[in-house]
Amino acid sequence: MKRIKRISFLALSSALVLASCGGNNTKKGGGTKRFTSQTGWKPNDQKGWFFTGKQQKQKGWPNMVYVEGGTFTMGLVKDDVMHDWNNTPRRMQVSSFFIGETETTNYDYRSYVTWLKYVFPPSDPQFKDIYTGALPDTLVWNNKLSRNDYAETYFRSTEWDYYPVVGVSWTQASRYCEWLTDRANEKVLMDQGVISKDLYANDSNNQGSSSFTLDKYKANDPEMQAYINEQRLKQKTGIRSNNQRIIAANRNATSGVVEKFRLPTETEWEFAALGMAKNREYDLYLGKKPKIEDLRGTKGRARGMFLENFKYGRGDYSGVPGWKNDGSPITSDVRQYPSNDLGIYGMYGNVAEWTADVYRPVIDEQASDFNYYRGNMPQEKVKNADGTYKMIEGGQVTYDTLADGRLVYRGLPGQYERKTVADYRNFRDGDFMSSLEAGYGRGADSATSGYDMYNAPKKRFRVDANGRVIMEKDSKERTSDISNEVRVVKGGSWKDTAYWLDPGQRRYRDEGKAYSWIGFRVAQDAKSNNKARTKR
Repeated sequence: MKRIKRISFLALSSALVLASCGGNNTKKGGGTKRFTSQTGWKPNDQKGWFFTGKQQKQKGWPNMVYVEGGTFTMGLVKDDVMHDWNNTPRRMQVSSFFIGETETTNYDYRSYVTWLKYVFPPSDPQFKDIYTGALPDTLVWNNKLSRNDYAETYFRSTEWDYYPVVGVSWTQASRYCEWLTDRANEKVLMDQGVISKDLYANDSNNQGSSSFTLDKYKANDPEMQAYINEQRLKQKTGIRSNNQRIIAANRNATSGVVEKFRLPTETEWEFAALGMAKNREYDLYLGKKPKIEDLRGTKGRARGMFLENFKYGRGDYSGVPGWKNDGSPITSDVRQYPSNDLGIYGMYGNVAEWTADVYRPVIDEQASDFNYYRGNMPQEKVKNADGTYKMIEGGQVTYDTLADGRLVYRGLPGQYERKTVADYRNFRDGDFMSSLEAGYGRGADSATSGYDMYNAPKKRFRVDANGRVIMEKDSKERTSDISNEVRVVKGGSWKDTAYWLDPGQRRYRDEGKAYSWIGFRVAQDAKSNNKARTKR
């Protein structure tokens, strides 16, 4: 009897332990397979009011490379021979993203300025500065002691189509990314039949502010009704209702078909250049050698030759005739040399590249070690008194001034006007609030106190007797070049020696100035893939 009681007690105890630990109620993970909302409605129920559409598999835009995010050591891992002390190693985490397979080419940028000329003809006084302000500064090729043939041919001639565009400032590159977002979404919607396929064949379309913008599409703007196929739109967005108010409400909640384009951050650029995802075994990286050691060919005619475009020494840009090192006295075709392990071309030479970040000598990983980026300036759309969004009209375009005096638009007619609601470019940038004595989050920071710890030259412009805008030289005594208007430049170029090829190197240039050795590539946000773990 005692034996039976003992067995019963043990069985009951075991049951209680299993119940307390979850027991048979434990469920496998792996993501959501079937879903019912907290309101009780199933997704996209045609009797309801909320439609999200069918979940689509993430696909990269043409010529974009998916880069899986992760942790890595950012910065230099060799001697800082220049004593800049601005790139010491630090651990960072990067989210997944897409980055351009190549730098933006002359062909791509010419298509951009041609579109501006077509939609906003410079002969119209209200549009006269839109096209001219977007053009590259071809005078960057000029040198007082060199022939300057490239100034006339490099950007315009078709033989240079697939070479990286240069002479484009950071400001102009950012505007290109905004334009590309609209054109990519426009192309997808045309392919889907949502937008009329004669959008460009019909001369009455695309005149000034009537052109397609993602702003107007998401807001169900009445101007777009002339070339929107409502039936196809309902099918593609998954809106299974004939109620026009429900259709309008869900159109606004639907994100863009194509993720917006932007410049890569400094951290993203360096992570993509290193290609660390392919240089590991299981969860251990196999090292971080200086890139110059990996750029020599190992087979055939390329054996022993450097397979990247950079300057080998004073007066040596391409090598000896008949036995050239890279054969490129200036830039080269964006796919001339092999890509890195991720399939990205030109990360170690050809042209250096603009990144999104405002430059500071320090990177404050204590404040942020996740998707580090300096330059946040949150914006919101401006509303009219009736609650609708304020659209930029032809005579209301505002401009920034480039270093050469040209005006570059801030927003195009047809886009919605935006205002900056905060400016974090100065946040924890090396002032007293960045020190251990001050501590994090106490007292005023230079971002909010109006104090500028970097005594950089101030930009002032004047208009001369011929109507040209000229930047005046700041005559006051200054102690630094660093300001909120200098951006991080990464990578080496055809004009640089091997020292700058290391992805950990960083330098800065004025965001409103263009150079013959700086180009850019685009990036997009991405959702991380839930792939199985692999050895490599």
